[in-house]
Amino acid sequence: MKAYLDNSATTPPTPAVIAAMTACMREGWHNPSSVYAPAVEALRQVRACREAILEKLDAPGEKLYFTSGGTEANNLAILGAVERMRGKQIVAVNATEHPSVLAAFDRLRETGHDVRILPVDGEGALDWAALEEALNAGVSLVSCMQVNNETGAVLDVKRLRRTVNGRALIHVDGVQGFLRLPFHLEDVDMYTLSAHKIHGPKGVGALAVKRGVRRKAQHVGGGQEENLRSGTENTPGIAGLFAAVKEMNPSGLMEKKLHMVEAFQKAVPEAIVNGPAPEKGAPHILNMSFPGVRGETMLHALEAEGVYASTGSACSSKKRKVSAVLTAMGLSPERAECALRFSLSPHTAMEEIDYAADVLGRVWPQLRRFQRR
Repeated sequence: MKAYLDNSATTPPTPAVIAAMTACMREGWHNPSSVYAPAVEALRQVRACREAILEKLDAPGEKLYFTSGGTEANNLAILGAVERMRGKQIVAVNATEHPSVLAAFDRLRETGHDVRILPVDGEGALDWAALEEALNAGVSLVSCMQVNNETGAVLDVKRLRRTVNGRALIHVDGVQGFLRLPFHLEDVDMYTLSAHKIHGPKGVGALAVKRGVRRKAQHVGGGQEENLRSGTENTPGIAGLFAAVKEMNPSGLMEKKLHMVEAFQKAVPEAIVNGPAPEKGAPHILNMSFPGVRGETMLHALEAEGVYASTGSACSSKKRKVSAVLTAMGLSPERAECALRFSLSPHTAMEEIDYAADVLGRVWPQLRRFQRR
């Protein structure tokens, strides 16, 4: 049996998504910038997807720009917004952001901007006092992710909006939250999403933006996407995203997650949940440490039994590195080194979870015997 529990890394395209993309490549392949009827129909499909996403964000009439994925959308939001501001800026970012966000802020620092890193507590929640301090210093842009991709910690978006209170632009990376948790674009200025996290294809994402928020293009050329993202539209990818948006249904995810926690802790009573209490986190992400066994070791042992997850730490052939996210939360290196992330989708079967628990219960005691003393 196989158990795919790495849906925060990517999700398999559904039959409806594959069918929509295939139909587009066979029949709807015309360039939407052309003016004849088949091209106009291709443009209509692009607009339909745009409108569907904005409707899901309770934001009809606002702006949405298609990109090559979440990374590009984050870059367009962060770098594009700051480049339209005058002079050197003070900007703030959550310490546990995705690398595509943190790297953009590194770029801002390299070009002379003042970057403030906002700490988090032991459950991954934002330090609100630190945010207030940054705002009082004159921050012009704040970036925080809706759902942490490693721990499932959920941002209190309403509180973020109240705290900022118009003093800065707000960007939220919604790649791990879009269509799995409710979200209203009115609470922020810019919101990022990605297709392949919701059973759509890789290579397509979007940035939703409130009207009036100014950004500088990071791609230049033919002027597509209102001159903010030049390049011929990825119509098959957008067709796949449209199909994924229409059929994505997160109901039942929390039930599966809580079942997974119970099953895993029964299999390995010593297992520790990292991040927020399971019922308070996102419904699809669980981070657990299995004491005495390095995450990479456990990962490969699970893979040998057909269970696919991901490690909360990265390891190269020359040196080990523990997760920066878990370290920022104050976890000890030993606990962080033993962490794994398990992530679900609406298509995950309970049988997969139960099989993974059975494997954990068999392999952890064996590996634990070989721990270093």
